[in-house]
This record gives sequence, C-alpha cells and structure tokens, in this order.
Amino acid sequence: MHKLAAVDEAKSLFNEAKDWGVWRWLTEKKRARSTADRAWAALEEYETGVKDAWSDDLKLAYLEVVAEAALDGKAKSKREYERAKADAEGIDPRIKDAARRLKLEEDEAEKVHWQAEATFDEADRKLSASLARKGSEEAIVAWEMREKVIRKAESLGRKV
Repeated sequence: MHKLAAVDEAKSLFNEAKDWGVWRWLTEKKRARSTADRAWAALEEYETGVKDAWSDDLKLAYLEVVAEAALDGKAKSKREYERAKADAEGIDPRIKDAARRLKLEEDEAEKVHWQAEATFDEADRKLSASLARKGSEEAIVAWEMREKVIRKAESLGRKV
C-alpha cells in the first residue's frame, strides 16, 4: 500500500492534537473533523480499488462472508446469504478462510474507528480536552489498523 497524503495529514494533525487544551480543541474542531473525514474517504477509496482488483473467486468468497456476517434472522438477510453461499460454492476453502480472517480484521478496525468517533462525541458534549486527546489516539490507531487491513487485502489479492 502506498502512503495516502490525506491519512498522513490526519495522523500528523491528530498527533499534534494530543497536546491541545480545551480552547484549542474548540477552535480546531472543524478542521480536525474535515481532516479525519478526508482520511477515511481516502482509505475507503483505496480499499475499494484493491478489492475491485481481486479475482472473481476471492470476491465471491468475500461476499459470502459479508452476507454471513449480516445474517440477523430476517428473511432478506437469509436470502442474500443463501445466494452468496450458492455463488461461492466450489471455491477453495482456503480462499474462504482467508476472506473470513480478513473480514474479522476489518470488523475489529471498524470497531476502533467507531470507538474513536464515540470518544470525540463524548468529548464534545463534556468539553473535555482529555477525552479529545484520547479520541485522537484512538483515531490514529484506527487509521493504522485500516491500513494494515488494506495491506492484507492487497497481499491476499496477489496470492489468489
């Protein structure tokens, strides 16, 4: 994975933000939010390109895993899962296992992302610089986790 300028900019800003006081957070909040949003958009765009380059078998295996994860007892989810499972029938189980492991790592990175968002929301409600600093650290970890997932997705695409 090549470096993404928007992500590097966000990491730099949020590393700096770990030292901000409450007043600085209030004055820089809008810039921090837009910088973070650009970083997430850049990662999402890059990841989409990586997955678009995958082999058909890997795409189908991944879609099966995603559909399985979305199962919630609703008829629509069940139908989507059954369709994805049928489409992925006959694909090497190792490919399916690799897709499943990748999805688990994606889900973990997504949890950290949303935890950072929740921490920032709480910091905003409480006007807490210490919570905002914690959110900065969580956001940086989330970006790094997402980059790691993307690197694994690239590697998986080269292997399959």
